[in-house]
Amino acid sequence: MHCVEKTLAVADAMKSKRFKEAQELRGRSFKGNLETYIRLSKLRPKLFSNKQHSFNLAVLNVGAPAGGVNATIRSIVRYGLCEGHNTFAIFDGFEGLINNQVKSLQWTAVNGWSSVGGSLLGCQKTSAAKVGLAAVAEKVRENNFHALFVIGGYEAYLSVLQMYDARSTHPEFQIPLICIPATISNNVPGTEFSIGADTALNEIVKICDKIKQSAQGSKRRIFVIETMGGYCGYLATMAALASGADQAYIYEEPFTIKDLIDDVDHLRKKMEGHLKRGLLLRNEMANEHYSTDFITKLLQEEGKGVFSARSNVLGHMQQGGLPSPFDRAFGTKLGCKAVTYAVSLIEQAATEEGKVVCNTPASAVVLGLIKRQNEFTPVETLKSNTDIEHRMPLEQWWLKLRPLLRILAKHESVYVGDFVETSIDDVD
Repeated sequence: MHCVEKTLAVADAMKSKRFKEAQELRGRSFKGNLETYIRLSKLRPKLFSNKQHSFNLAVLNVGAPAGGVNATIRSIVRYGLCEGHNTFAIFDGFEGLINNQVKSLQWTAVNGWSSVGGSLLGCQKTSAAKVGLAAVAEKVRENNFHALFVIGGYEAYLSVLQMYDARSTHPEFQIPLICIPATISNNVPGTEFSIGADTALNEIVKICDKIKQSAQGSKRRIFVIETMGGYCGYLATMAALASGADQAYIYEEPFTIKDLIDDVDHLRKKMEGHLKRGLLLRNEMANEHYSTDFITKLLQEEGKGVFSARSNVLGHMQQGGLPSPFDRAFGTKLGCKAVTYAVSLIEQAATEEGKVVCNTPASAVVLGLIKRQNEFTPVETLKSNTDIEHRMPLEQWWLKLRPLLRILAKHESVYVGDFVETSIDDVD
C-alpha cells in the first residue's frame, strides 16, 4: 500500500509541477541518473565546481573490445571536464603510452560515443609489467598524470595490481589507479557484472535462437555451440539459460565421458517428444580433451539413426554489435563514479604545489557492482579471491544458477541440493 501511495504522490507532484519533490519521491537512484544525464548531455561543458587546481586525468583500454567501453570513456571525459580538470586519452593501451600516443580530449571529441561498440581508443592485452613498469612510470611522470583509469578485463585488473605493488620502487604510481571492469568474459575479481558482458550475451542468444530455428527445420538435429570467455563459464551458462539449451559445459564444473553419455541419452529421449531439436553450449576452455569437435563427433556416433549433430564456433562476433542499453547506462554511471572517487582522493593527497601522493590501498581499486551497490574494492584485498592461473575470481555468484539449467531442460538426473524435510504442519 505504501508503494501505491508513493507512486500516486509522484504523479501528483508532476501534475503540480513540483519537480524537485517528484525527484525525491522517485528515489536516490533516479535522482543520480538524472543529474548525470543533465551534466553529460550539454552541448558544451558547464563547470559544476570551482577548483583551485586542475588535475590531469588519463584513461586507457587494456584487454579485448567490449560493448559499453566508449560510453564509459565519454562519461569520464565529460564528467572530468565538468569538474574543471584536464582529460587525456591513451590510445592502444600501455603500448600506446610508451609510444607517446596520448591526446587531450575535449567535450565534442566524444560526441556520439555512447552508441558505438568496440573500443575507439584501441586496446591491447599487454599488461603494464609486460610493457615495462619503469617505462610506464616514466611516461606517467612526463605527462604529469594525477589519476589513471584503466578500462578492460583481467589484464586491466592485473595491470592496476602490478602498478600498486611497484609503488615503493616507482613513486609515479602513487596516484589513484582505478580499474573499471569491461570484458565479455565477466571474469574480473571485485564485480558481479562487467561492462560488455550483457551486450555479448544478447549477441549469443540471438545467434542461438537462429540456430534453434535451423535445427527445428532440419528435424532431429543437435547443435553444439562454442562461446568465448576463457576459463570463465559465465557466457555459456547464462546464454544456455536464456536460450533454453539442454546443457552448458564449463570449466568450473568438471564433466566426464559418463556425463556426456548421459546427455546423449537425454537427447535420445527428447527426440521421442514433440520438440525434435537440441542445443548444447560449451565454453571455449571447458575441458582440454573434450573439445567442441569431440562432443559433436560423439553425438554423431551415438545418435546414429536418432539425430544428427553439427557444431558452431561463434568466435569474435561475440565482441561486436551495438552496446546494449544496460551496458551504455552501466558504463556511463561507473565512469562518473570513478571520476568523483579519484578527484576526492587527489584533493585529499594533493600538496599546495599540486603534487599528488596516494599510497594507501584505497587508491588502487576495482570499481564494480556487488549486490546492487557500486563498490570500490582495493586490489590488494582481491588477491585472495583470484585464481591467477585461470584468470578469474575464486567465487562466482552465477554458479548457483546451474541447477536451474538442468531442471528447465527436464533432465532426469538433476543436482542434489541441501534440503530440509518438512510437512504442512510446520508451515506458519
